[in-house]
Amino acid sequence: MSNDKPEVTEVGMVTSPTATKPSFKTRVAAHFKKWWWAHLIAFIVVVLVVALPVVYVGYPNIAQGDINDSKLEVKSMTISEPTPNSFHVDQEQVIWTDSMYHPTIYSFNASVSLLGAAPFAIATIPQLKATDGVEVHVDQHLDLTDVSAFGDFAIAVMQNEYLGLNVYGKPDLKQSGLHKISVTYNHTATMKGLNKLKGFSLSGMHLSTKASDGTNTEGQVLIPNPSVMTISLGNVTLDLSVNGTAIGTSYIQDLVLKPGDNKFPMRAKVDQLAIIGMMSKYPGTVVPVDITGSETNSSVYDGQALPYFSRALASNKLRVDLNITEVVGSSSGSS
Repeated sequence: MSNDKPEVTEVGMVTSPTATKPSFKTRVAAHFKKWWWAHLIAFIVVVLVVALPVVYVGYPNIAQGDINDSKLEVKSMTISEPTPNSFHVDQEQVIWTDSMYHPTIYSFNASVSLLGAAPFAIATIPQLKATDGVEVHVDQHLDLTDVSAFGDFAIAVMQNEYLGLNVYGKPDLKQSGLHKISVTYNHTATMKGLNKLKGFSLSGMHLSTKASDGTNTEGQVLIPNPSVMTISLGNVTLDLSVNGTAIGTSYIQDLVLKPGDNKFPMRAKVDQLAIIGMMSKYPGTVVPVDITGSETNSSVYDGQALPYFSRALASNKLRVDLNITEVVGSSSGSS
C-alpha cells in the first residue's frame, strides 16, 4: 500500500488594490455634468419667481409711489388771447422729486381744474425726464371744456390768498432697461391768488372835460397782484356807487394784470352833481365809493364779453374813500 499523501499547496492571501474615493469637487463636477439641465431649469425658475414680481409688481408700485411723492410748483402762468370759450396759456412749472430713479414720462393729456371742482380744460404735458427740479413748459391754446368751471376757478383766483390747481392724467412711464408702464399723475399745485385785490387804490382823481365817450373824470388806479399769474382782461368796466346809489361807471382799457403792482389810467362817467350833493353828508367830504363788476360784461376782449372774468370781477366788491374836495380842487387847479 503506497503511503502517498495528498499534496497540499499553501495559498497565500491575495490583497486586491484599494479603490480611491472621488473627491468632493470631482463628485460635484460629475453631478453637474450629468444633471446640468435640471439645475439650469431650476435656476431659470428661481430667476423668474424673483424677477417677475419685481418687474410686474414692484416696478409699477415703486414708479407710482415716486409719482405720488413728487411735488408740483407753478412758477409762472400767462393767460392771453382770451375768447368766451378759450384762451392761450404759457405756463412754467417745476416737478420736485427725491427718487433715485429718473424715468422718462411720455407726453400726455391732463385735465386741469380748481382743486375739488370739475375740470375746465385739457392740457398737453410734454415729455420729460423725471429728475429733481425738472422744468415743464406748457405753451398752447386751450379750449374750455367747461366755461362755468373756469369761471369758478377765476373767482377762486380773485377771492383767495391761496388756491389749488389740480392736474390729472395717466401718462406712460419707462425706466431705462424696463418695459413701459402706465401711471396715474394726480397732483395739486398751491398757487397764490389775487387775495381780493387788497391794496387797490385810486389816485389823482379829478374832473375833466366831457369826452366823446361820455367820460368826465380821470385818474390812476393801483392794482396789486401777489400771484405768479399774468392775465389779459381786455377792457374792464366797473360800476361806481355810494351807499347803494349809482353814481357812474369806470373804464380801464387793455388791462393786462402782471405780478406785482400795476398802475393804469382810469376814466369814468360820473354824475358830478350827485357826488357834489353828497359832500355834506360825509365828514370831511370823504365819500366811500363802492366799485363792482357786472357778471356778464365787465371784461371784454377783442369785442367779446368774457363771462368767466366778468364773474370774477363781479364777485369782488372794492371800496375806496374818495375825497370829493380834493377831486374838485385838483380839477379847478388843472383847468
